[in-house]
Amino acid sequence: MNRFVNKYLNTKNILFFIVVILIIAFTIMWKDVTILFFTSFVIACSLNPIVDKMEKRMSRGLAASIVMTMFVSAILLIFLPVCFISAQEIKVFATSFPAYVDKIDDYLLSCPILAKFDFSPIDLESVFASASASSNEIINHVIDFGRNLSIAFVFMIVSLIIIFNMLLDKVKLENFYLSLFPPAMQSKAKEIGEMIADKMGKYLVALVATMAGVSIVMLIGLNIFGIEYALILSLITGVLDIIPVIGPTLALIICLIMVYKFGMGAIGAVIITFSVAQLIENNFVRPYVFGKFLDLHPLIIFLFLFIAAGTMGIVGVIFAPALAVLCSVLFNELYIKKIKEE
Repeated sequence: MNRFVNKYLNTKNILFFIVVILIIAFTIMWKDVTILFFTSFVIACSLNPIVDKMEKRMSRGLAASIVMTMFVSAILLIFLPVCFISAQEIKVFATSFPAYVDKIDDYLLSCPILAKFDFSPIDLESVFASASASSNEIINHVIDFGRNLSIAFVFMIVSLIIIFNMLLDKVKLENFYLSLFPPAMQSKAKEIGEMIADKMGKYLVALVATMAGVSIVMLIGLNIFGIEYALILSLITGVLDIIPVIGPTLALIICLIMVYKFGMGAIGAVIITFSVAQLIENNFVRPYVFGKFLDLHPLIIFLFLFIAAGTMGIVGVIFAPALAVLCSVLFNELYIKKIKEE
């Protein structure tokens, strides 16, 4: 018993757990601030290697400015057309869907074959009116979701400012980080910090790779079926794939809204292509990419997905694998390796 107390309940471990509890409490109480800085840190880690290479030929300030300009341009080039076209198509669908339902109603009531059946016990007009109202309600929720995304614009601007400063003052921030540790621990702290930064940067690369994989499969499949808007549908699917579970569902809804006017053949083609794309991504692309870059078991990622969803919302879900990497590195470096050495 005394050996256990001396080995595990020492001052260092107690202080470590106190710090962990305080960090968790801060994260829950100030989750918006935590999300803002953690998101900025992950993106800065992925951009830092580029800035470091460019710094050899120019000043770090100029290199950081060029990289940030390219990063923002890429975001605008991808996200703005997707958001604009999606919003327009949803608006058109919301406006025309009641008339579309009326056409189906008239067809069912006037069809010679269906006229032989007695529909008198069924109030078709009420049924379709109810369906139309429910559909409009769902569409309104989708539109509200899009509007909520626009509120995140301010969040993005602040995040970009923080990312730029992290890129610009990388050395100062690293020195400040190391100053928090005693001299004897600074070497280990630097090693862990560099490992975390490397893993965080690889996470964003892996995320972009999976987005590209989904988009490419969708683009190939939709072109095979000859579906119009193949490129924009592929981009929508890839961009929304960032958000686990919710994103693909929303992407499928938007894709179906955009092609419903072309008939059941187009709808079926989209569903088949979307299903194949998700199958390939979930069983081949994502496990290979995330396994190669992050070296994490899928169960650990799912665990952090649930934790992040309950504490930090959609943004937390997006960056849950990065959070899993952070905790995994810390746990492995501070405890697992130490136990193996002993």
